[in-house]
Amino acid sequence: MSHQMPVDWLLQLEAHGHLRIWSTEAIYNAGDPEKSGPRQLASMNNHSGTIHTVRFSANNKYLASGADDKIVCVYALDPGPPSHASTFGTNESPPVENWRLFRRLIGHDNDVQDLGWSADSSILVSVGLDSKVVVWSGHTFEKLKTLTSHQSHVKGLTFDPANKYFATASDDRSIKIFRFTPPSPNSSAHDQANNFVMETSINDPFGTSPLTTYFRRCSWSPDGNHIAAANAVNGPVSSVAIINRGTWDSEITLIGHEAPVEVCAFSPKLFSKDPPGEVHPNGKGAHLVNLVTVIACAGQDKALTIWNTSHSRPLAVIQDLAAKSISDLAWSPDSKSLFVTSLDGTILAAVFEDGDLGYAVGLEENEKALAKFGAGRRGIGMVEGPEGFLLEEQNRASEIGRAEGRMGELMGDPSTSTGREANGAGSSNQLNGTGGSDPVATPLPAEPRTHLNGQNGGHISQIQAPPREQQKPPPDQHAAKLERLKQRVTYTKDGKKRIAPLLVSGSAGGTQSSLPRAQLVAGTASNNATRNDAPQSVLDLSKPFDGLPQGGLASLLLGNRRRPAIIDGDGAEKRLAATSRDGATPLMVQDVDGLTPAQASPPVSGVQLTPDFIRPAVVNPVLSVSQIRMGVPKLRTHISRSLDGSGNISPLNDGLAPNNLSRPMGEVDVIIEARNPSGPAATGRMSDRDPARITVTKRGQTMWHDFLPKSVLLVTGNQNFWAAACEDGSIYVWTQAGRRAFNPLVIEAQPVLFESRGWWLLCVTAVGMCYVWNLKTRSSPHPPISLAPVLDIAVHSLQAQPTPGPAVTSAHLNSEGHIIVTLNNGEGYTYSPSMYVWQRLSEPWWAIGSQYWNSTDSSVGKVQLPAGEDDVRAGRDGEVGWANVSAGIIPHLERCTSSEVLLRGRGYQLQRLINSLLSREGFEGFETSVSIAHLENRMAAAMELGAKAEFQLYLYMYAKRIGAEGLRGKVDDLLRTLIGPIFEEDDDARGQIAEGRSIGDQNDNDEENLLCGWSRRELIKGVILILG
Repeated sequence: MSHQMPVDWLLQLEAHGHLRIWSTEAIYNAGDPEKSGPRQLASMNNHSGTIHTVRFSANNKYLASGADDKIVCVYALDPGPPSHASTFGTNESPPVENWRLFRRLIGHDNDVQDLGWSADSSILVSVGLDSKVVVWSGHTFEKLKTLTSHQSHVKGLTFDPANKYFATASDDRSIKIFRFTPPSPNSSAHDQANNFVMETSINDPFGTSPLTTYFRRCSWSPDGNHIAAANAVNGPVSSVAIINRGTWDSEITLIGHEAPVEVCAFSPKLFSKDPPGEVHPNGKGAHLVNLVTVIACAGQDKALTIWNTSHSRPLAVIQDLAAKSISDLAWSPDSKSLFVTSLDGTILAAVFEDGDLGYAVGLEENEKALAKFGAGRRGIGMVEGPEGFLLEEQNRASEIGRAEGRMGELMGDPSTSTGREANGAGSSNQLNGTGGSDPVATPLPAEPRTHLNGQNGGHISQIQAPPREQQKPPPDQHAAKLERLKQRVTYTKDGKKRIAPLLVSGSAGGTQSSLPRAQLVAGTASNNATRNDAPQSVLDLSKPFDGLPQGGLASLLLGNRRRPAIIDGDGAEKRLAATSRDGATPLMVQDVDGLTPAQASPPVSGVQLTPDFIRPAVVNPVLSVSQIRMGVPKLRTHISRSLDGSGNISPLNDGLAPNNLSRPMGEVDVIIEARNPSGPAATGRMSDRDPARITVTKRGQTMWHDFLPKSVLLVTGNQNFWAAACEDGSIYVWTQAGRRAFNPLVIEAQPVLFESRGWWLLCVTAVGMCYVWNLKTRSSPHPPISLAPVLDIAVHSLQAQPTPGPAVTSAHLNSEGHIIVTLNNGEGYTYSPSMYVWQRLSEPWWAIGSQYWNSTDSSVGKVQLPAGEDDVRAGRDGEVGWANVSAGIIPHLERCTSSEVLLRGRGYQLQRLINSLLSREGFEGFETSVSIAHLENRMAAAMELGAKAEFQLYLYMYAKRIGAEGLRGKVDDLLRTLIGPIFEEDDDARGQIAEGRSIGDQNDNDEENLLCGWSRRELIKGVILILG
């Protein structure tokens, strides 16, 4: 149910999907036979299920409804007459107003429970039983963001009248506060990626709240100071929690309902306890001094209670209003009427006379109250917190003290107190009669100062501050407790009394713990746990990671200096002195009890278990003169890899567990195993070695096996071939049936990385050389290339001795044979076979400075085009279709960069550099320039890899950004690049013109008319639409 201003509309929801709009004027005058008018103004039935919520927008332009058909419908009032009469077969009156369906919003997976519009109607938020909070644009009704912070059904929603926050209530027994900035009318989901951030989560008043309520409708007070939260508990009693803004704590609860409360509703206007005619001594109207708010609560006990902030008890309690639970409340715009709906289909209207609730004041008082929260100041982004509220309270107390001091001086009272009691007015912001300590006025300087009191008609007076010796410091509330702890008496084992020493904690000024912090992003510590659901575009690494001290966790817990343990009395120190008398150093072991002498290990005898690796591989002498030295895998007794359901090789077995596969050994379809000899040769001669055995099994049955003269280091394969690399640098290749397809391929050093993809085979050697072969065509796309440029060899080769450089974390192939390499410094590379050079696709610079860095964006990480006929045919041949070539490589590289930079703390120095640059003159457009460059880098990477879908996505993102920034030069250059060679004066073109055919009649599938697999015409069409 909803009531909206200034038109007298009342909405009724029905279980069979009908939405009815009633005239409140006809309802008020129902008992007057002289006044007759249409009661039902319109009826809509666009939902296929029960409607749970309906809300008018603040600008009176739209109406939104949500139902259990998972759809949100948005209606608009057409000024024209209705296009239809009443529904055939019913006795309904014909519609008076023409409400038409404007949008159908699909974004929920379960029932929609509540809706809410922002104060400026810029966004619409819907919540439902799918635990989602969906934010829609209030202008285009595009889905801006989906928030998944709640862990259970979300059943309530309310908006801050200052247009800074909105709160959601859920069955996970929490209320979450989200901070937002009103989006512009043309904003998209990508533009709002960092908007709608969770400010805090409130759990205390709902720890044991029941889960039987159908709604948890909360409400925000019109002055913006408080949130009324339904279905709270105070011990075993159901209550309504009043949550304070800024601190987000709950000190006041409204107790009076016998069952859980399901709905709360603040009146839209503020009330005064005094009539408008009275005048306050300060010159203002008395009704504008003591302003209070009025709140109505109802729930499962079928009772309605009405409270205001100046009474500790409810103003009115009405019981047994309906036969079932009350589901919603709606105030009229003038706050004189309250409409109540129940699950039994009842709609009640309660009308109040002047003075029953107080005296309503104008909406300008609401605006004055909301001004301190920044209402109406768009784009300022004022941060609210306890410090800000404390400053406001001190300022308010100082103003009251100065005003009362001036009044006392004018009345001739030299000892006027600066407290609030001199004004005779209590605190106006206490709810439910619960008092609190008044803020102390800020002391004034000793010398007289002149103040202008604009509220008292401009009188000028001088105020002398009280002497400093009369100003008593506020008492320390912890002093008494600390004194009791100092005098606490305990008893020892022998019965003697003693005063227990008080532990002086180091938290106030001592050293900080060296344990790693629980959060990666530095922020201000708060008692309320906060979490940011939005994807971070800029990584904050302003605090370096201080690891464990030397010696590890044991040294942290036990310390580095330990006294000898007491063993058999007190002879431990004497034995240590006797042992070290002759110059020998005693061997000691540190444990919990202290330093104890090391015990001799028993002699090893009997049959010994074979270790997981036999020995280090035989190192090729070329490593001694190579500038790159990569770690060679150890020689293991057993190596096994399997094929997954798509025919690709599984991750490398670690050798510690031979059956370390995703499924049991007997259930995996195809497995390749290499078993190296671990014992002496069968001949007994030291120079002889048993051969290595290669076996391929399918569902436990041996398909084929082969023997190799050298020990095997690595194996790989797929549905096209099998391959094994030996420690002498030999590579053997078999077909699926076990036939040797090639002579042994001999490389200069031991293999370090061994991967396959389709018909492509990649081998990286210990000296950093990369080999790529196409086994189908028996060729290579380029000569062997070195990893030296990627590993910063130019810097590290200047040292006199070998120094550690960046390490290779992974090396892969795409379906076109491009090498993809990731390093532990967060950088990702690919080798261009056409340009014979390495290209850097990803680096920490973009992660720190770009606004488009979002490695968790599913629209980028899972981009893939639908497979066509050519792709299906290619899949039958064991290849990848053109539509999905290189799909997902760029997001994979950026995820690796995020992992290295964020989780391992490798971007600290870079973050400090950027933070210092942002505050310097000349770097105002730093983030914009880096973000645009990041998009250009993405487009170039997609073109190099042939990633068709990703290229189109990045191209459209780039066009939208440069269009929004007004970069006309880049827009012109982009369009020229997309148009390509339109007209060429050559013999072929002249022949076509002579035959009467234009150049534009050429086939779009020609090579020159394609760009990364897309028709240039299609790309230009999409870019122009975005720029338009």
